[in-house]
Amino acid sequence: MKITRDAVWHTTKDYSIITLGLIFYAVGFCGFILPHGVITGGLAGIAALIFFKTGIPVAYSFYTLNIILLSIAYRIVGRGFVLKTIYGASGLSLFMLIAQMFFKSHPVYLEHDILLSCIIGAVLCGVGTGLAFTHNGSTGGTDIVAAMVSKYRQISVGRMILYVDLFVISSSYFIKYNIEPVVYGYVVLIFLSYMCDMVVNNNKQAVQFSVFSKKWSAIATAVNAEMHRGCTILEGTGWYTKQEVKMLLIFSRKSEALQVYRIIYSIDPNAFVSQGNVNTIYGEGFDKSKVKAKIRDLKDGGTGQPHQP
Repeated sequence: MKITRDAVWHTTKDYSIITLGLIFYAVGFCGFILPHGVITGGLAGIAALIFFKTGIPVAYSFYTLNIILLSIAYRIVGRGFVLKTIYGASGLSLFMLIAQMFFKSHPVYLEHDILLSCIIGAVLCGVGTGLAFTHNGSTGGTDIVAAMVSKYRQISVGRMILYVDLFVISSSYFIKYNIEPVVYGYVVLIFLSYMCDMVVNNNKQAVQFSVFSKKWSAIATAVNAEMHRGCTILEGTGWYTKQEVKMLLIFSRKSEALQVYRIIYSIDPNAFVSQGNVNTIYGEGFDKSKVKAKIRDLKDGGTGQPHQP
């Protein structure tokens, strides 16, 4: 199998952004949440409980628990996700170990404002989780469970994490018998889930371009060659000029919008372009629909009526 330059670039970009997400998460968790004794959800929360009870660094127990989940996830979410998650779980364990030692001697959390400290930590953790997910990676923990469920069900990643983690946080009360850290844990969970969804959904958002230009053929060819995006050519009539025109219909990721504009106006500075936001696109080159269609037994002339035995 030939490895192309684009494949190397995309792989390098994916792992670089996943690494950035891991750093965000480690700083948020070890720098702003853990010092207050707040129990969060997922494996990080379980690892924190182990740390408070035994003194074992969160990185060690976090990594061990991740290995167990990954062995289950391999057949469900695929080899690519698992490999990136092994990288994510290993990297996050390392960054958490470094961060925990660093913040122990250089505390940055807000000692007299637990709520604000938890919010800052949750935002950093949520952004980190979202960055990892948008590049088919994971920070480990309940992200793995969320990825397995969201692969087959139309449910957001952040919401799935919310459901799973609520159970972990609620259970922590019976270990510490103190309601205050549990409440702060809920606050962290809500902000983390919201930020994760915001990052993921912003990355998925698409845009639609309607392009009117006499150089439509050159623009379509350039978009296809440089961006590997398809173009649909529609026939129309300009009512002002009473002349037939061709309109290009182009769909792309929101992050690719600037590149589309550059291609269009480098070929035709006088092109007429309109842009509209599209929440989600399902199909080749975009997202895959997770809604399973029910297949009916269409017999008796394809009427759709149930077949009588």
